[in-house]
Amino acid sequence: MSSVLAIDAGQTGTKLRHLDGETAREWQAPGIRTDLPLVPQLTRVLDDAALRGGRVELVGIGVSGLTDGAADAHSLLGTAARLGARSLSLAHDSITAYLGALGDSRGAVVASGTGVVTLAVGEREVARVDGWGNIMGDAGSGYWIGRAALDAVMRSHDGRGPVTALTEVVVADFPRLEDAYIELQGDDDRVRRVARYSLAVAELASTDAVAARIIDSAADELAHSVVTGLGRVGEHESEAPQVRAIGGVFRSRRLADAFEQALLERLPGARVLIGTADPLDGAARLPGVGEHSALRARLVRAGAAAA
Repeated sequence: MSSVLAIDAGQTGTKLRHLDGETAREWQAPGIRTDLPLVPQLTRVLDDAALRGGRVELVGIGVSGLTDGAADAHSLLGTAARLGARSLSLAHDSITAYLGALGDSRGAVVASGTGVVTLAVGEREVARVDGWGNIMGDAGSGYWIGRAALDAVMRSHDGRGPVTALTEVVVADFPRLEDAYIELQGDDDRVRRVARYSLAVAELASTDAVAARIIDSAADELAHSVVTGLGRVGEHESEAPQVRAIGGVFRSRRLADAFEQALLERLPGARVLIGTADPLDGAARLPGVGEHSALRARLVRAGAAAA
């Protein structure tokens, strides 16, 4: 069995797993910034892995915010060679989330944490829905929920919206509420900082109507993305399409239940499972994706494929 270094590089944090036979080591590194060049950040992650010792033959990396122009697997393999790697497979984290949840079978996976992306896979087609970042998309993500909370608080402050218990949460961080936007705009960590308010929204959803409305809207957005993706790959007419929902936002029981209800209203036969995958499992499976797979065109590989 080949030794594998699996890397799940997200905005909140980077997780790594070194698999060598039946032995596994895991550790974490800082998250990646999608507004900065990705290759130098991933190079630092690989350099740190090399300093920790151990040898690997295969490397699989799933990255949030990866674009075709940034998918330089050959450059990264040069760095990974310090670990003994002979192959490196690089893909958007929607691919590794999918592989971790459903392997190489057909269906849809929605992964929602700080950001969100949905991937649907049919017999021959693959469709990505959303994952367009906090400026242009990420509907239903932790950031989206946190941003909606801040919007609701300021609407309440202005008199444009109803009173909400979310105001107390935000005022605890910003006693001068009208200065909050200035501080957040100048914070390089503002995306994760805003996303953290999603936790308070989830906690207050059972007692605060504004928070409940935000959670229910997020669930509906996520269900809409799944149905859209399945439709694009021809799986919406399947008798029982597989759907997996993973990521931190689904820890909210209310959101998870609302998501499942919204999805089943649109696709009554769907087989839905919540929180049943680890993207690191998907990163570890990247090197084994074969040429026959519909997912193969969505990853970049340098070096020899896994045997």
